[in-house]
Amino acid sequence: MSKKRFSILNNVLSQIEENIPFKDTENPAISKATVGWHLDHALKVFNAVCEWTINSNPKDYKWTFNYWRAILFPLGYFPRGKVKAPKYVLPPEIIKVEDLNTQLHTAKNHVEILKTLPKTAYFKHFIFGMLPKKQTLRFLQMHTNHHLKIAKDILEK
Repeated sequence: MSKKRFSILNNVLSQIEENIPFKDTENPAISKATVGWHLDHALKVFNAVCEWTINSNPKDYKWTFNYWRAILFPLGYFPRGKVKAPKYVLPPEIIKVEDLNTQLHTAKNHVEILKTLPKTAYFKHFIFGMLPKKQTLRFLQMHTNHHLKIAKDILEK
């Protein structure tokens, strides 16, 4: 697996880390949520996807065509406000720096574990279907970037 993909993931995690000091910043014209909400959500998704992939059985992976994956993955883009996050990846009412740092540390460890997994380790997404390791890494990049862009827009009041 290309070192570039893992370098990209480490880069987006560094960007999350850089934005932690601005966690309480808000701009209702951009998002109802704070920067911290977007960072917390991105980290919760990142870690949940990694754990699913780590625990997957590579022998169970089966490729199927998926329209939305075929359209959005090459674009590297998720439209805003089109999908509601599942409850288990929603941030708490109060977002603490310590919690963000703990999740960030876990995410960094997960990247190292992902490097060791076979190509057919997978994540099953509720819209995109089964994503093998390569596409799982792409999803993590796209989803994290999606929320980093929103955070950036909030900060550019």
